[in-house]
Amino acid sequence: MGNEETFRSFIQDHIDKRSGERRGRLERGYGHAESLFLRNVWWPLRGDFQHLHPEYEVLDWRGRPYFADFAWLPGRVKLIFEIKGYASHVRDMDRQKYCNELNREAFLHAMGYHVISFAYDDVERNPALCMSMLRMVIGRHQSSQSPITRVMLSENEVIRLAIQQAEPIRPKDVEKHFEIDHKTAVNLLRKLCAKGWLLPSYRGNRERIVRYELAHDFFRNLDD
Repeated sequence: MGNEETFRSFIQDHIDKRSGERRGRLERGYGHAESLFLRNVWWPLRGDFQHLHPEYEVLDWRGRPYFADFAWLPGRVKLIFEIKGYASHVRDMDRQKYCNELNREAFLHAMGYHVISFAYDDVERNPALCMSMLRMVIGRHQSSQSPITRVMLSENEVIRLAIQQAEPIRPKDVEKHFEIDHKTAVNLLRKLCAKGWLLPSYRGNRERIVRYELAHDFFRNLDD
């Protein structure tokens, strides 16, 4: 089955399962931005639409229905993805719409959803950046049924720890965070150096590595 047939089958499957406005929103035509996200970002990264729900209906803090662009619901994880264009979400937004959007996102977070927004311009022109961001987000919330390995999860978590600290990371930081021994922590940091994600920081005449810092190209590679 070709990609276009796969996309149409994905939408049609959700149409067949819905009724009322939930069905009508998909039957009236799926948005260009959302379709672009599927084609440029989600499909190249994931290769399937498992657990992904388009035009997902939830209630906002006022009890009114709200349709998110996508929801990814693999078990306990509840991620909402929004594709935001500059015109509708910035240029044409008034104060009340701005308040409503922030209130809705805070309410959804309180209800256990994590709202992730992507700029339409990036989805269209820089999908590699969106895929990198999406990979990190999903890796953070990956369910145990997914094929991602413990090593990959550990590596991603070390990078997140380094970013959160905003300073070079030490083996003892990794030991404390994961509750592992010194040798295991050092091996994990060395693997990330071999991948080019971290750089070692030496003490003295390059005799001993004491810290590890994010490689200068790490964020640049995300933006390539």
